[in-house]
Amino acid sequence: MRHVVPGEVSVNEVQALLLGGVGPRPIALVSTVSPEGVRNLSPFSFFNAFGANPPTVAFSPSRRIRDASTKDTYRNLIATKECVIQAVTWPIVQQVSLASTEYPDNVDEFVKAGLTPIPSDLVRPPRVAESPFQMECRLTQLIPLGDAKGSGNLAICEVLKFHVAEDLFADGIIHPDRIDLVARMGGDFYCRASGEAVFNVKRPVQTRGIGVDGIPAFIRNSDILTGNNLGQLGNSETISSPNDIAVFQASIVPLDGGEPAFYRYELRHEYDRMLGIALRVAQNDRLRASHLAMLAAKCALDRNDVSFGWKAALIAEQFAR
Repeated sequence: MRHVVPGEVSVNEVQALLLGGVGPRPIALVSTVSPEGVRNLSPFSFFNAFGANPPTVAFSPSRRIRDASTKDTYRNLIATKECVIQAVTWPIVQQVSLASTEYPDNVDEFVKAGLTPIPSDLVRPPRVAESPFQMECRLTQLIPLGDAKGSGNLAICEVLKFHVAEDLFADGIIHPDRIDLVARMGGDFYCRASGEAVFNVKRPVQTRGIGVDGIPAFIRNSDILTGNNLGQLGNSETISSPNDIAVFQASIVPLDGGEPAFYRYELRHEYDRMLGIALRVAQNDRLRASHLAMLAAKCALDRNDVSFGWKAALIAEQFAR
């Protein structure tokens, strides 16, 4: 493992570590206007939301690393106390990247990036028509985090009004596939937060899981299950009873075909058939069957079938006795 003390390396190296290790980071596409009315548009990936009452977001228009100078967005915020923050989505990511170019102060990045300004309702800066999620904001605090090269400036903003495209919603929430957000990584890397990149994790909001320490030692110490798998099991409130396991095992049909068939089923994620092979193998080699049953448990857990995964793991434990 590499160990780095910030004061012993360059600011560029520290910046690279932060950008590479803290991510993916949501991107704030921030529009402001100067006191003279010149529009400015720039993306910032030091950005997030920090409360709902009042709705609060914050981003950091940091000082430039090369000379510690401040950016147009910072100066406009200081002068006007207003901005609009837009979500960055897949269809506009290349234009947003173009808007990050350091043009002279009098250049309108809306024009350079080919994005469409539309009037806001409560603040002077315009909204970006192409973004399906827009927040009109008022600056409540701007906290300098230093005055050296690369120092941050924490711009804390209250959201005065949201503008959200109707087609983003599914079952009452903004669905990730519909908004198709883009996030920032290190270097030139981005992350598209939709499709196969999106997955579900059951939140223990109204439940109290048994915890990893509540998992039987044989299963907990398995060299097959991963930390994620143990977290899934530990998030369960109860462990199946021996009677439940017996009923479940009776519902699985033992299958012939041996391990060649087992691994074909594994490639197809057919964990019920994998367990069927394990039951057949158990007739002659219970220890080997235990290994196969645990592999079936892992396959089920990796497919988010926690109920099957638990039962298969408990059967593996029985076979190992």
